[in-house]
Order: sequence, then C-alpha cells, then structure tokens
Amino acid sequence: MDSRRTYLDYNATSPLRPGVRDVFVDALSCFGNPSSVHTEGRQARALVAKARKQVADLIGGQASDVSFCGSATEALNMVIRAGWDCVITLASEHAAVLEPAKGCGADHYTVGVTPDGLVDLSDLAAALARAGGSGLRTLVCVQAANNETGVLQPIDEVAAICREAGALVLCDAVQVAGKLSFDVTDAGVDFAVISAHKLGGMKGVGAVWARPGLTLAPLVSGGGQEKGLRGGTENVAAIAAFGAAAEIIAGLLETKGGGCHVQEAFETSLLEVTPGGVVVGQRAPRLPNTTCIAVPGRAAETLVIGLDLAGFAVSAGAACSSGKVSRSHVLDAMGLGKELGSGEELSASAIRISWGWETTQDDLDRFISVWSQTVTSSKGYRQVA
Repeated sequence: MDSRRTYLDYNATSPLRPGVRDVFVDALSCFGNPSSVHTEGRQARALVAKARKQVADLIGGQASDVSFCGSATEALNMVIRAGWDCVITLASEHAAVLEPAKGCGADHYTVGVTPDGLVDLSDLAAALARAGGSGLRTLVCVQAANNETGVLQPIDEVAAICREAGALVLCDAVQVAGKLSFDVTDAGVDFAVISAHKLGGMKGVGAVWARPGLTLAPLVSGGGQEKGLRGGTENVAAIAAFGAAAEIIAGLLETKGGGCHVQEAFETSLLEVTPGGVVVGQRAPRLPNTTCIAVPGRAAETLVIGLDLAGFAVSAGAACSSGKVSRSHVLDAMGLGKELGSGEELSASAIRISWGWETTQDDLDRFISVWSQTVTSSKGYRQVA
C-alpha cells in the first residue's frame, strides 16, 4: 500500500518554501524592536523595509504604500471598516469580506454572479446607481480569483465601472498573487490585500496596499507601528519570510508560463472517470492550479475523508471554517446545477483540488487513479439526499 501523502490544497495554504525557511530562521537572530533607534532596532527595521519593497514589487506597487498586519482577513477588515457609507460585494466573495461588510454599519448591496462565477456587470452598475447620488463614500469589494473555483474576475472592467461611478475598489488578491501576474496599477484598484502563507511564507502575516493619497483607520491602535495603521511590534521574522516568498515567486512568474495545459489535461482525465461530473466555472478564465469538480450523488465531506485516507489532501470549499464542511455560498451564488434540476445535489458534492510548487505530474496522475476508485465506489459513502 502506498503510504505517501500528497498535498493538493494549496488554495488553503502553501507549504513553506525552503529558501523562505532559511530567511525566517536567520531573521530570528535579529531580536531588536523595529521601533528602537539603536543598532539592533535599525537592523530589525531594515528587514521589515526590505520585505515591504519585496511585497510591493510583487504587485506592482510602491513600498511606501504597503502596510503589514496579522492576516489578509485583518487587512480586509481594516479597509471595509474604514467608515464607508455604502459597501458593495459580490455574492461569491470570501467570508472575510462578506462578514465585515454586513457588520460595518454601512449600507450593504450584494451583486450577483453568472453561472460561470463571473460578476454580473449590469447588476454591479445597478448597485452603484442605488448606492450613489448623494456624494456617498462607496467601496466595491471584488476577489481577483475565487478561492473555491479559481474563477478570475475582470478586475480592470470592474474598476473602470466603479471609477466612473465615483466608487473605490478593494481587491482581494490573496489567491491570484504569486499564481498569475497581478499589477495594482494595471488593474486600476484602490486597495489590494495579499497573504504570506498562500505564497509559501509564514502564517499570521498579511499586507494591504493603498493607493497614494488614501487613508485608512486602524483596527488596532497603540504604538504607531505601520504608519499608525496596526499597533503592536511587528513580527519581524515572519515579515522577512513574507518578503522572501514574494521575491522568489516574482522571479518564477517571469520565467514560467501559467500552466493551463496541465489543468486542461488533468480535468480531461478527471471527467473521463467521473460519471456526470461537472468542473465548476470551466467556461470562465480560471487560476491554472485550481479545479473544482462536483459529483452528482456524492457528499463532499465523505469524498474528502475517503481521499484523505488514501493519502491525498483536498478540500470541500474554503478552509476557513474551523474544520467544518458546509454548504458553499459561492456555488449557491452560481446556481450550480439548478439548470439540471439538481442544484442541491451538485452544490453539496463539490471538491476543490489545488496544486502548487511541490506538486509533480506523478502526483496528479496518481490522484486520478485514486479518485476513480473513490468516486465510483458506493461502499462507505453517504448518498446526497
């Protein structure tokens, strides 16, 4: 029996890259407080400054416009809770956007997505019309790439529509950063958020970029760190590792293609052994490392467990719900399977496979073999009602 573990859940988190680990370990010896003026403090501050530039370079921004915080979720909250009159979100946004948008005290409008997972631009225009008219401060939140389906939104089109309406755009770039080229200037956004651990860095570090001239209110006050946006002594070693991961990936993006051919071949093989299987968002532009497949009559949770027992780590939906497998609001927003009369069934049976820097072609080939056995076997699996 093959005892190897194969990790195929990169959209949840990436393994720590060896070069990043080395930077992190070296930075642990730099114990000074970055806010101190003595030599040890300046050494720590230099590490943070270097990382700030490395992260800014990855997304085409300036170091002076990047601030570090504890996570991408914190960064998103920082922007969304900045005193807007209206906040507009896509129905398929991450919970880290939807939850603060509902509770920030602003008027909240939800924009629908098409069955392919793409923003309904006419619905967006209608929401902007409802939100505007009185010089209100409006923020539109949009993921560059969906964490569950990999669907890529037309960020530049969204930004152009919002700019014409006088609204600002917050881009959740967590999933796209490091997988595809993403430039905040080209995209035309006003705020962008990324996360270290999605890039092969440490968990517990995020970054927010804000267009020059825009101000934010801190979620955590005290000490004045990060231009007053995030009180508390910086996690120097983890930030240094964040910068290293950003620099490594920026170099790889310049030398490697997107890998769409790998995705296409993988999905072709997957569908060949999956009776009635549906690749979610297949007709839309997607991340080249992400496949979300729904299987009629199979419960996602039991498929995940079966694959885990067989040595493969995949997920059902987002890995941000304290280990719970629950119905996906993203797939519901897309109306998955309703045109087939089986929306409940398909939405409850979707599995996400996402690969990354350690994944080999052999890993994907072996997955197809194990998947075929898992999905076609009825033993031990609960049928979806």
